[in-house]
Amino acid sequence: MKRKVILYISQSLDGFIADSKGNVDWILGNNENYDSDYGYENFIKDVDTVILGANTYKQIKNELSPDKWVYENLQSYVLTNEIIEDTTNIKYVNMKIKELINRLQKEHGKNIWICGGANLVNQCVKEDLIDEYQITTAPIILGNGIRLFEANNKNIKLELKDTKEENGLILGIYAKR
Repeated sequence: MKRKVILYISQSLDGFIADSKGNVDWILGNNENYDSDYGYENFIKDVDTVILGANTYKQIKNELSPDKWVYENLQSYVLTNEIIEDTTNIKYVNMKIKELINRLQKEHGKNIWICGGANLVNQCVKEDLIDEYQITTAPIILGNGIRLFEANNKNIKLELKDTKEENGLILGIYAKR
């Protein structure tokens, strides 16, 4: 069976994945002290591979979690033009996303998570590589920032499979029709 490619990401109500300075600290829901993983553990149990763009990788490594790689239990692939030595669970690759996903889908494993950022997501949309879109919408209008989907993307028909609400955040799960 082909491994499913899933976009699992959060956005503002007006479609931004980060504010104009690249910050994501606004993705908290109505109550900032609310304690939950918002379904992450349930999602991640069926995933063993995560793909990140270079900017998202750098933000996680340098700002969000500088002391520990947050996806240490997953095989990580970072798309980058830089030459960086691989580690046990992080591979730095300079190839087209379609080539990488085609290769990974031929290997045995669980689902493949497209983590971000926007450039990587839009490359996947243009190539129609995403099987399932799990998008959490936060109750905030940012006005500007890094938009999740670019204008003039490919037209992809989706079917709503499920919705969940928690602390004002709404998760919509969509599959290709």
